[in-house]
Amino acid sequence: MNPGSSACRAMTAALLRRRETAPLHEMSLCEGVLRILQEQARVQDYSRVLKVTLEIGELSCAVPESMELCFEAVTRGTLAEGATLEIVRTPGEAWCQDCQIAVPMKERISPCPHCGGFRMKVQSGDSMRVQQLEVD
Repeated sequence: MNPGSSACRAMTAALLRRRETAPLHEMSLCEGVLRILQEQARVQDYSRVLKVTLEIGELSCAVPESMELCFEAVTRGTLAEGATLEIVRTPGEAWCQDCQIAVPMKERISPCPHCGGFRMKVQSGDSMRVQQLEVD
C-alpha cells in the first residue's frame, strides 16, 4: 500500500479512531523532531518548548493525524511535553516532462492534468521541516 494513498490515510484514520498503535513511520519522524528540539535547546539555551510548527508536504509520507498522536507520545517527560503541535500542509507540485510545465500534484502517482502523461518529477511538497518554535 502506498503510504501517501487515500487508502493508507483511511486505514491510519481508522486506527487512530480506535486508539490502537500509532504508525511506526510517524513515530520515527516525531523522534527526529524531538532530537532537533533537544539539540536546539542546547544551542539556543531554552528549557521548554511551548509550540512547534511543522511544515508537512502533501506528497510526504507523513499523515498529520498520526503525527499529532505520535508527537504527544514521544514528547512525554521531555522539554516539549504539553507543547502544541501545529501542522502546516504545503501543496505538491511536479514538473511534467512532456508539457514542460509545473503542475499541482495531490498524489505521487498522478497524471499530468494537461496531457495525461505520467512523466512527472516532483518539485515540492514532499518534505517535512520544523518551520517555527515557541520556547521559554
